[in-house]
Amino acid sequence: MATSFKLFAAALIVSLLACHHLALAEEDITDASQVSTTSYSKLDCGGACRRRCALSSRPNLCHRACGTCCARCNCVPPGTSGNQQLCACYYQMTTHGGRRKCP
Repeated sequence: MATSFKLFAAALIVSLLACHHLALAEEDITDASQVSTTSYSKLDCGGACRRRCALSSRPNLCHRACGTCCARCNCVPPGTSGNQQLCACYYQMTTHGGRRKCP
């Protein structure tokens, strides 16, 4: 009888610890999603793309592609060309043909 009580108490403690651990993990996920939406300010894509496309030979195409990339990534690399590695999302975005989408 004493061993079954000890076994029951141990199982109860383990299950309570597991529930507590799951509740903490869910709270961490909720906190992380709130941080990602509220702490980052939205980039002025129009101004950033004007600077990025200033020397482009096809400014309308450049502005359209840059605007799409900026809206999705909230990042535009500095300068008028290159430096795409500074914005990982911007750098990795490709067209259906596998070419870089973002100018």
